[in-house]
Amino acid sequence: MPRILVIDDDPAISELVSINLEMAGYDVNQAEDGIKGQALAVQLQPDLVMLDLMLPKVDGFTVCQRLRRDDRTSDIPVLMLTALGQTQDKVEGFNAGADDYLTKPFEVEEMLARVRALLRRTDRIPQAAKHSEILNYGPLTLIPERFEAIWFKNTVKLTHLEFELLHCLLQRHGQTVAPSEILKEVWGYDPDDDIETIRVHIRHLRTKLEPDPRHPRYIKTVYGAGYCLELPTNEQIAMNANQATA
Repeated sequence: MPRILVIDDDPAISELVSINLEMAGYDVNQAEDGIKGQALAVQLQPDLVMLDLMLPKVDGFTVCQRLRRDDRTSDIPVLMLTALGQTQDKVEGFNAGADDYLTKPFEVEEMLARVRALLRRTDRIPQAAKHSEILNYGPLTLIPERFEAIWFKNTVKLTHLEFELLHCLLQRHGQTVAPSEILKEVWGYDPDDDIETIRVHIRHLRTKLEPDPRHPRYIKTVYGAGYCLELPTNEQIAMNANQATA
């Protein structure tokens, strides 16, 4: 039975969320402030943390950052629950390390769908990698068991989301992938207003993979259409290396 930790200082919201999660078959623990929430996350090692942002003692952004920095909790998926629904709030939440973001008030069914998608996606072997073929092309090799990429012979540690996003683009390298297709495959649902979600994680990937993230060479934006992963072949890499040493 998956264990979920709900960190929220509103007793009514916390109880509503917990009851519906328990009815759906989850084991639920609760915390009412950021300090207790972080401590319970370390102690219980839950399968998912549902984290409010406006918390007493320590706010949710800080809690999320601390969970990501701690090796004991860095891989636990975080679903932020908050009344802060502006785009900048979402960007800040994702930059803090959140995997998904649900704005209050929300429908219970939507909450449960997000929870199911997160738990499915953050299984130790990524969902996409279980049934797909392409795990390497040119300078890129994906390692599903460790959520890592071998990139031009260097090992790059990825988050669950970064891995799934890169895997999604790798399956269609050289092709433009629409945001709606990325949201459906990577996030497991199809919201119509979360394009900023993809932009944030594309920026994170570029920071890890691009020589100059502000002028991307490999992960390209096709304006009005989506994103395209353009990778050189091994032959092209070898040819460029020979030319550089000639």
